[in-house]
Amino acid sequence: MKLWLIIASTILFLATPFYPAVAEDMRAVTLATRQTQDNVLKKVENERKQAEQEAEKSRQHILADKTALTAEINRLKSANQSLKQTHKQLEKTDSQLMVKEKQALSQLNEAAAMVKELTGFIQTTAKDLNTLLDQSHQAAFDPGRSRILKPILADSAFPGMDDIRQMTDLLFDEIRRSGEVRIQQGPIVERSGHETTADILTLGNFTAAYRLEKETGFLIYSDKSNRFFALSKLPAARIQKNINHYMNGTTEDVFMDISRGAALRQLTHQLNLVDQIWKGGPIVWPILAIAVIAFLIILERFWVLGRMDINADVLMGKIKSLISAGKWSEIPELCATVEKKPVPRVLLAGFECRHMARPDMENVLQETILREISHLERFMSTLGMLATVSPLLGLLGTVTGMINTFHVITYYGTGDPRMMSGGISEALVTTMLGLAVAIPIMLCHTILARKTEKIIGQMEEKAVSLTNVIFKTGHAA
Repeated sequence: MKLWLIIASTILFLATPFYPAVAEDMRAVTLATRQTQDNVLKKVENERKQAEQEAEKSRQHILADKTALTAEINRLKSANQSLKQTHKQLEKTDSQLMVKEKQALSQLNEAAAMVKELTGFIQTTAKDLNTLLDQSHQAAFDPGRSRILKPILADSAFPGMDDIRQMTDLLFDEIRRSGEVRIQQGPIVERSGHETTADILTLGNFTAAYRLEKETGFLIYSDKSNRFFALSKLPAARIQKNINHYMNGTTEDVFMDISRGAALRQLTHQLNLVDQIWKGGPIVWPILAIAVIAFLIILERFWVLGRMDINADVLMGKIKSLISAGKWSEIPELCATVEKKPVPRVLLAGFECRHMARPDMENVLQETILREISHLERFMSTLGMLATVSPLLGLLGTVTGMINTFHVITYYGTGDPRMMSGGISEALVTTMLGLAVAIPIMLCHTILARKTEKIIGQMEEKAVSLTNVIFKTGHAA
């Protein structure tokens, strides 16, 4: 409504300036103007109505749109509410699924840890089994037994039940073989370093022995090369003989090393007396010279004193019988039969001076006894001196050996015990040799001294007895 009034006023305002120009027929103009105004008004009215209709249509359309929008909004609200509820439900479900996911992950981690632990246990068992098989003597005859363990040890394959069964079969096979005693031919590396084929006796996994055409000995197994090596030192003859008899089936007993080769290796490194002497240093040679000299003296003394020994009681009894019977002339003949012995010589000297006074006769006997003593005690003081000097030389070797050891420690430190073993070996060997030489010398010296004292006692006793008998009978002849 306001729009068309504004349009009509505008038209009137525009038409107003033309009024004076057409004053000639004001009525006509007025009528025309009115007609025009009416037309305009009608037009405006029509336009108004049309606008109102359009506005009504627009309103209706807007209302319809509003209603539709409201319905849509309501629907959307309802849908939103439904979505919210669905969202809440989904969130609840998501929370439940997350809990289940955590539980599943936890179970998966536990299962993975168990699988990892089981795999590690199987690999550890496979490693132990591989070591056991490598250290077994049976590997020398079948070196490829442990090849099925290589993929498991290399971690290139997941161990399954088939692998576990194969490991079990290997273990039981090793147990069965380790309890067997077998004789079979096989390759060995003999003492010269050449590989040859020999008859091999295996006593389980403890001991292995071999027999060639010219020798019989023990074998040392090397788990690095899976081969048998002949021990560098042959066992004693009786042990070789025992092994041959056992391999021939003529005996049921055989020597066995239950330390699985440790005792045999110790036997290889065992030094004999000659080897130890070479490790004793320069002090060893004076000790050995003393041993040789003492040995010669001991032999000479035993031989001499053995020849001088006599049954003095029997001889004296015969002399007393001859004196009682007045057969003085037979006494020198009796003494002459054993004149190379000291007791008869002393008695003969006393018999030859039987006409002297008793003190003179005793002096002659004493002089004769002293002369015989010098022969009896010859080299005895030397032997005693050697028995004393020998351990002192051993002690001197100990001191020089320890000095050498300290020199080695000064220059090279204590990092390598083998560097110090030379001086320690020298000290111990010289001490051992010094005592080993001194002890038998002292023992023999004591025996010889006792034997000498016995002969001297016999000479003195029989000299006194002869004097008493002679002076009791009154110098009869």
